[in-house]
Amino acid sequence: MGDSLRAYLKRYDRLRNAGIRFENLARYANAVPLYDEHHQDTHWSTLVFQGLEHQEVCNALLNSYAILKSDGDMSAVADLYVDRIDLCLYGNTLPYRVRIVNALNENFDYYYVKRTDANRVYGLELEHILSPSRINYFINGDTLVEEHIIGMPAEDFIDRAMPNSRFNLVRLGKEFVKFNERCFVRLLGDMHAGNFVVEIRRDFERSHFMLRAIDFDQQTHHWRMKAYMPQFWIQNNTFVDLSMKYLTLENRIQYQKEERALIANRLRVSHGRFDALINVMRADCISSKENVQKLGAQLARHHGESVFIDCKSMGDLVHASTHLLLGS
Repeated sequence: MGDSLRAYLKRYDRLRNAGIRFENLARYANAVPLYDEHHQDTHWSTLVFQGLEHQEVCNALLNSYAILKSDGDMSAVADLYVDRIDLCLYGNTLPYRVRIVNALNENFDYYYVKRTDANRVYGLELEHILSPSRINYFINGDTLVEEHIIGMPAEDFIDRAMPNSRFNLVRLGKEFVKFNERCFVRLLGDMHAGNFVVEIRRDFERSHFMLRAIDFDQQTHHWRMKAYMPQFWIQNNTFVDLSMKYLTLENRIQYQKEERALIANRLRVSHGRFDALINVMRADCISSKENVQKLGAQLARHHGESVFIDCKSMGDLVHASTHLLLGS
């Protein structure tokens, strides 16, 4: 992560000099496989720390939670304790998940500890600025501490919680179209069903669904345009099929236009934050020149806009994609 990105993060209060460090969590003594309520392997292991090591790590984790949730006010975590520290063994990033419990009422929350990576940071910032939801995180050296995004993993939702009423299937199809458009506009890749969640909200007319990304590692990195369109991931075929079945072509185009208009409005009211981020991103090398050229050529053909051909970085491509929404 370069100096310009760090300066941007400092400007917007994302940098801290306290809390847990990623390497501290690697000092565990043992790891026990974690199974879900159906006795299926979750691909996470619960870590065991010994003696003073355990207390030191827990203190640092509570400090991190205080920074994340209450701007470092330790009095806000006086009744909290670290219940569990899990390590994900699936994939190559090896994130940690921390479970925090309130001793007074047994309510709990999670957050994640990961290695700092420029693509991931750009992904988090673009999510914060351009999506319907804000996201909270901070960086301590080479460690990224990120809040838990509430929702049911999409792959589990497909297996166990798909609605059966036409009304809810229409709503779900609409949200998938809008989610697909959000990812494509800001070039967030790898959004298969394991990397986003379904948040179910009740209102006075049944259920409302919100699809939210939870993995930002593949922000503007890959050369294939389809990698940034959730509709082309085979794991998402259930969502694609119901969108095709319950929404007409006119519906899908309408929802795409709606989402693009909403993103454009978020750009306009970002008070210079998006411009500050994209200026740093355009000068940063977060993927190879070959990937930029290949992706630029595909986007130029897709949009019928030659501006993508002249892009020199992934940041340039995101800038060109978002500015299409503003007509400039």
